[in-house]
Amino acid sequence: MNSKKRFIISGGGTGGHIFPAIAIANRLKKETPDADILFIGASDKMEMQRVPDAGYRIEGLHIYGISRSFSARGLLKNLKLPFVLLKSLRKAKRIISDFKPDVVIGVGGFASGPALRAANALGIPTLIQEQNSYPGVTNKLLAPKVYKICVAYDGLEKYFPKEKIIKTGNPVRDEILNIVKKREESYRFFNLSQDKKTLLVVGGSLGSVTINRTMLAGIEDIQKMGIQLLWQTGELYYKQNAMELSLLQSDSIKIVPFIKNMNDAYGIADFIISRAGALAIAELSIIATPTILVPFPFAAEDHQTKNAMALVEKNAALLVKDADAADKLIPTFMELVHNEAKSRELSENMSQFAQPHAIDLIVENILSL
Repeated sequence: MNSKKRFIISGGGTGGHIFPAIAIANRLKKETPDADILFIGASDKMEMQRVPDAGYRIEGLHIYGISRSFSARGLLKNLKLPFVLLKSLRKAKRIISDFKPDVVIGVGGFASGPALRAANALGIPTLIQEQNSYPGVTNKLLAPKVYKICVAYDGLEKYFPKEKIIKTGNPVRDEILNIVKKREESYRFFNLSQDKKTLLVVGGSLGSVTINRTMLAGIEDIQKMGIQLLWQTGELYYKQNAMELSLLQSDSIKIVPFIKNMNDAYGIADFIISRAGALAIAELSIIATPTILVPFPFAAEDHQTKNAMALVEKNAALLVKDADAADKLIPTFMELVHNEAKSRELSENMSQFAQPHAIDLIVENILSL
């Protein structure tokens, strides 16, 4: 009889779902070295690239959410959606029946809906991990049937059965938990100087148009300050503006569509400008680098602003509203650079939000099933 543990992890769409999923997979492998792990994602989303990059197999479902567009195309997509859901549910059942997992884990995103519904129908234990203070639609729909719900914020009993909730925090990848700052190899990887202060700009895994436009307009001011810049634009923005961005590249300005090795990027950053997604907050709290947050204002229930305010109210980060970014982001950054006492204060207060044991608690609950 084969005693090897088998796990399916499902979800994705953005880095905020994918990277916690990979962190969970890596820790499961560490705890149960012979474990067999399979991912289920949406066939046209970024998990289909990022998961294999991390060394795991992934199966894709043709699945999408409700279109908010009133165009003919949007209406047609919505008419097709029930059939798409049925087809993806059948495929998920087939994958799960063939793989025979011990536990199926959902991290949010379209694909986790059919995958966990199929697992529940087949009598396989299920667990979801909710990263945000306001849960996504998929996790809210799945909550009544799953065995356990791991959360990072208080107050989620408004959306989930209270008896299933376990507060764990958000999982962070081991390489970020064990980060070594100011490594010579990290500077060399990005071809930047150890003798200059570095600003890291990240607008989430898909990029932020607001932050990108603001950086483009303010890049000359940053150069004049003698600050070097490492700027992740997101792949679509980079592709659309490749020629203009390539002309800006220099010894002190590195503009990239996506940063795979965030531990090196965080390691050389003296200042960070970032969106305020739940994963970003979890990682930034571990790194404890002076940070300016620009919350995405159209996140469900404006949860990114809520994420950011939890830090701002404890003087652990600065906040610039998305609508104010064009006028205020670069001046706020310049003020921070010239205020060393404020930078130290933000860093010290940020570290108090770190939850380095979140991944241990989540994996402990998975293995208990």
